[in-house]
Amino acid sequence: MSRQSISLTEPNDAWLKEQVASKEYSSKSELVNDLIRQERRKKAEIEYIRSKIERGKASGLTTDTMEEILLAAKARFNG
Repeated sequence: MSRQSISLTEPNDAWLKEQVASKEYSSKSELVNDLIRQERRKKAEIEYIRSKIERGKASGLTTDTMEEILLAAKARFNG
């Protein structure tokens, strides 16, 4: 595991300490790693949504109604 040294603003350091003190996390390192994982997941989700939007734009216009589109999406989602 890589070891890093980082500088934090006082409010950020206080917030990290509060999270550890509340037993939400066992250490600042655990919390920082969790925040990074959350951010990476969020970026992956955003990229996925962007790719779906671009794919939709590229597919052209539809004559389906909003209700038909929603039903089709729900059917795909529910398997």
